[in-house]
Amino acid sequence: MDLTNEFTVPVPVERAWEVLNDVELIAPCLPGAQLQEIEGDEYRGIVKVKVGPITAQYKGAATFQEQDEANRKIVLKAEGRDTRGQGSASAIITATMTESGSGADVSTHVVVDSDVTIKGKVAQFGRGMIAEVSAKLLTQFVECLEGKLDSPADDTGDTDSAADGETPGDDATESAKAQAEAAEATSTPPGAADAEAGDDVATVGDAAAEAAKQPSVRKIDHQSSAPVDLLDSAGAPVAKRVAPIVAIVAVLVLLGKRRSKKRKS
Repeated sequence: MDLTNEFTVPVPVERAWEVLNDVELIAPCLPGAQLQEIEGDEYRGIVKVKVGPITAQYKGAATFQEQDEANRKIVLKAEGRDTRGQGSASAIITATMTESGSGADVSTHVVVDSDVTIKGKVAQFGRGMIAEVSAKLLTQFVECLEGKLDSPADDTGDTDSAADGETPGDDATESAKAQAEAAEATSTPPGAADAEAGDDVATVGDAAAEAAKQPSVRKIDHQSSAPVDLLDSAGAPVAKRVAPIVAIVAVLVLLGKRRSKKRKS
């Protein structure tokens, strides 16, 4: 199914682009989602969905298929599967950004087109229901996102050292001197030292080459988020669909009780 949602945020397009490409930053804003680890360009995590007393957990991954900064276009592929094997979901999500206004009135309009495929129990709600839930969840996401956009970009510079009159270069020089003094205190014959140094360089080089071949998995320490409650998100329409099912179950229970009473009598 194809879903289209859109929203506007009161920031220049450069800032919107920066934040929306930072999956680790915006993941906590996604209702029911928890980012758990990153390996290379792949982001892995879980999404929890609740329907009444039943909670389903989808475990999956997302990767950027396209990041066209010139045209302010992002294409993201996401896939997930119910951990109990009762369904799966996948989506190709395309977001395009357009700036309007200037000065204090500048804003960025974002259009999100999603090609979604859902299998299993969640699919029974149909396109209309899923579209309604999607729109409400996007509203929650945008409210959280605006808080991220209002925050200034992180400054990773060594401002503390600069304020004290020190620079990273000074620290490196002092460290090099300390290492040189330690090497002199435990010096070995020149020939042996050169051989040992050569072996160390070769070992470090091999380790670096091996590490470069295999991207490391970085664990993300994000708090577990509450499941997305579909009944709460969609409201009355979902309740109306669930009500007949509940009524049928109630009738079966009553019939079962009557039969058991007849057998006892």
